[in-house]
Amino acid sequence: MGLGTEGVGLPGRIGGYTLERELGAGGMGTVYLARSRGGRTVAVKVARSELAADPHFRARFRAEVEAARRVGGFHTAPVVDADPDAETPWLATAYIPGPTLSGLLRERGPMGEQQLRLLGAALAEALQAIHACGLIHRDLKPGNIIMADDGPRVLDFGIARALESTRLTSTGMAFGTPGFLAPEQAQGGEVGVAADVFALGAVLVAAAGGSAFGEGTPMALMYRSVHEEADLSALPTGLRPVVAACLAKEPGRRPTPEGLLDLFVPEAGTPVAGDPEPGPGPEPYTPTLGAEAAEAAGAAGAADAVPAAAGGVEGALTVTAPVGRPTPTTTPAPAPVERTRVGLLAGVAGALLLIGGAAYATYVSREPETPFPEATHRLTIASPLAGDSYRQKDETPLLDQLKDDATQKDATYISVHYSSTGKVNTYGDVHVSGRYGRLKDPAGHRDRMISSLFETGDEGPPVIDPRKAVRVPGSDVEFTCEATTNETWCAWADDNTVAVVTFDRNIAPELPLAAAETRKIRDDIRQPIS
Repeated sequence: MGLGTEGVGLPGRIGGYTLERELGAGGMGTVYLARSRGGRTVAVKVARSELAADPHFRARFRAEVEAARRVGGFHTAPVVDADPDAETPWLATAYIPGPTLSGLLRERGPMGEQQLRLLGAALAEALQAIHACGLIHRDLKPGNIIMADDGPRVLDFGIARALESTRLTSTGMAFGTPGFLAPEQAQGGEVGVAADVFALGAVLVAAAGGSAFGEGTPMALMYRSVHEEADLSALPTGLRPVVAACLAKEPGRRPTPEGLLDLFVPEAGTPVAGDPEPGPGPEPYTPTLGAEAAEAAGAAGAADAVPAAAGGVEGALTVTAPVGRPTPTTTPAPAPVERTRVGLLAGVAGALLLIGGAAYATYVSREPETPFPEATHRLTIASPLAGDSYRQKDETPLLDQLKDDATQKDATYISVHYSSTGKVNTYGDVHVSGRYGRLKDPAGHRDRMISSLFETGDEGPPVIDPRKAVRVPGSDVEFTCEATTNETWCAWADDNTVAVVTFDRNIAPELPLAAAETRKIRDDIRQPIS
């Protein structure tokens, strides 16, 4: 995934919005944090140039924008502006702060049964709203779900469909994320609303700490989704029949989003209470499934003896891949609503605060009385770096005084780009993003900074050297590092400085080498406060 830049080398303005920094890049294009003239914060998605030149993409993009405007903002990031006819088509949505579900699971661990039910209900309602507008998400996964304060929000609905119609028009191609792809999707067949229900089931397995189809190559994951039963062993017993029905091989045997609401929140108009911390949840219950759904759930018992796959949501990436000859499938229209759910929307909305807030509370609520530590060091804009290997590229690097809150005081954000001097052939340009001040839980600040820089609706390029802690000989701090096909990054967190250093080229992606280079940069920019 592209590294978030901080106001350097940006297009300046898109429409009436001033771009502040890059949030990330995906299959459709680049996403920027921007502000309206009145100061509103938005996320602006700008199409890739090769897509902008395709008239078929423009036509579909225009149709998707119009449909997306009708999707309620309760479950999504609502569209606030767009120009599909611009030289480079763009779309502006409300900026929703909060970690992705994948980032939250890495930080806090698996959810308990009550939180899983609430998450499932929220996603089912989101799919209802999306499908009602004639859209199919086609790439629902933990990285496309923002855990906002008022509950989960689904991102990038419809965009995958616009992209697919342009780039993947040939039979026998699949677009999406292996491990969350429905069998008909993995086989390149007809994709309907039932494919999103399948992905919802796989998301719940991931939220429980498992992986529905294990780990491995994209082709291996797609093969298992078509030919093997899902591993449901990580799920609480009471949820396995429901999720098994979602993961049925035949689209017609999966419940509708409306039906899922009856299963996740069976009592209409009754708010659902949750435990304040993730845990085993209440006593499990066995929901009543229809005959076909119950038959589809029959294989769930076999998964009890299979250990949960390690890794959970790690390694999920959106790919395009050739698949075997598609098997024709048909997706029946959603069943009509059989009863009125009076007040359920409000009940679930209130209960979802337990997921976005209390149930996954940060260390702020756990340590309200911890005093702020004194700051002993600060980060400086030093140039050159690492023995004249890199020199400052920014004319105006970003220095931003941060607001005091329960996690930080007198804190400053710094963002600087450096260019390689060519004296070494290891890496290209370097970006340093960090903060310093009186910080509580520096490691938590580091992890959230990593999430904000590297996680958007698209989970990025393949990882070639997985994230791990690296200790450089003679260093007094441990570095967290990872390498992808696009970049290598290392981060540190000490008493009061936190930073992520990203190298944009992987001639030598070995993590110990990247950590050693990061140590040199840290020594150059981290200075004692006199």
